[in-house]
Amino acid sequence: MGTFFSKQVERRKLVTSQKQALSTRLSASGETFPGSEHRPADRMRWMSELGPSRVRVHQVVWPGTHDSATNKIGIPFVTRPFAQCQSLSVYEQLATGTRLIDVRVQKERRVCHGVLTTYPVDVVLDDVKRFLGETESEVVILEIRTEFGHEDPPEFDKFLVEQLGEHLIPQDEAVFHKTIAELLPRRVICVWKPRKSPVPKPGERLWNTGFLRGNWIDTDLPETKFESNLKFLGLQPPVADRRFFYRVGNTVTPQADNPVLCVKPVTLRIRGYARLFIAEVFAKGLGDKLQVFSTDFIDGDFVDACAGVTKARVEGTA
Repeated sequence: MGTFFSKQVERRKLVTSQKQALSTRLSASGETFPGSEHRPADRMRWMSELGPSRVRVHQVVWPGTHDSATNKIGIPFVTRPFAQCQSLSVYEQLATGTRLIDVRVQKERRVCHGVLTTYPVDVVLDDVKRFLGETESEVVILEIRTEFGHEDPPEFDKFLVEQLGEHLIPQDEAVFHKTIAELLPRRVICVWKPRKSPVPKPGERLWNTGFLRGNWIDTDLPETKFESNLKFLGLQPPVADRRFFYRVGNTVTPQADNPVLCVKPVTLRIRGYARLFIAEVFAKGLGDKLQVFSTDFIDGDFVDACAGVTKARVEGTA
């Protein structure tokens, strides 16, 4: 027992030192980067503000959410704090400016996070369609995957096409160099990641797992995750040469060997350093590699940062 508590004390010291290290980096480096002062007049339509005929898909820094549809997961005050990564509905996230949605499903087509389930995936799709109906030129990446440890929903690919057919942008590498205007009226890139079912093929209306990649490390240590994100981003080709979306997650996750298991207090260790991360990306000469940037509990400032870099790229100042 004494050894266990000793390890926990050391763990807490390590977490504290890493939080302090990021705070020190922020004080020394600041949060300035190309486009950092930009604030969209209307976050719901921030892509439209930049000009659909000017913005190419590869130029966009896509603000994304991690475990997007967990706002009502589990039982309030009981199991919800252990699995909730967003407090806003998918529609509210999109209206705030989110442009990549991450949804995990299980066999009965319910959204889940680990063993906990929440509403049917139909709620997510209805939210996406509502948002599309209220906007004209906003493009959304909708990632839907079968959660680890669960079975694929039967014929789920057909279900997605039935629900989103008129909005779907077919799988095509040429999309990355097209402008948003050239994609219209289709506005959803739907990436379907089954565990065992056949993956979507080139030319089909759904995209396969190879088009949305990332290097996720499962840790609750903020500076460790921050440095890992920089390292793996540096190994990627520039966005102009890339034929896939590469995601960086500005998140840390609770660990079973640590007494702090609720999502929010853990992820807050890194959440406030999103702008610092972008600033360091540019300082290290990696500004042409950032593409999808995701977070827990997204807010307008996170969206503004991504929209600002996108604007700077479009204007040739990044």
